[in-house]
Amino acid sequence: MTKIRLTCGSTAIATALLAASPAAAQQEDEQLWLQVNTNVPLAEDFRLTLEQIARFGDGQGGLAQTEFGGILGYRVAPWIELGVGYRKVGAHNRNSASNEDRLRQHIVVTHGPFLGRLRLDERFNPRGSEVGFRLRPLFRYNHRLGAKGSALFASHESFILPNSTSWGQRHGYERMRNILGVTVPFSKLVVADIGYLNQYRIARSGARAQMDHALTVQLTINVAPTHAPRADD
Repeated sequence: MTKIRLTCGSTAIATALLAASPAAAQQEDEQLWLQVNTNVPLAEDFRLTLEQIARFGDGQGGLAQTEFGGILGYRVAPWIELGVGYRKVGAHNRNSASNEDRLRQHIVVTHGPFLGRLRLDERFNPRGSEVGFRLRPLFRYNHRLGAKGSALFASHESFILPNSTSWGQRHGYERMRNILGVTVPFSKLVVADIGYLNQYRIARSGARAQMDHALTVQLTINVAPTHAPRADD
């Protein structure tokens, strides 16, 4: 795959976002993350979101990971949504991870330009019988640029593992993701979030630290007008 070239400005952003280990002590990879979400209203306060994800990396020789699934959301108040869902995760090419089945639950709270989400994943891996739990708190700020829906956004997400498993999960703080980007509306029903994503995996259990630089494109398609909150995955 052709390498994703990052500008000097993007590198500077990564440095500002993360207090990373010295370059000699970590691995780095350039990636492309693509996602399409389709929101389908089911009732006044219920919606189904269908999700498709493809992630490409130079270090993994092209397509590295796919994810397919959905999540059922219920709006309990104008600013609070509860959700429960499932994803099938596939590893490809030089990605050494196993395929996984994941259940997940979340609560999303919005207040003006601010969004907070707390997600709990239950990971089922064919290499062992234990369930790997994972907490993912996310915070996002949206700065509107006009009345038509364009905005600048910044988000941070942490990955916290409460337990260890025989198939490789190790408890503790595992990684962080930071994104700076722009929201581009194509119509009243279609919008894209395009940005620079920096993911930093902390050196743990003898493995080297890993920093990923990615161009991320997330397309959201609403089958009908909806007030569904939009967060990074």
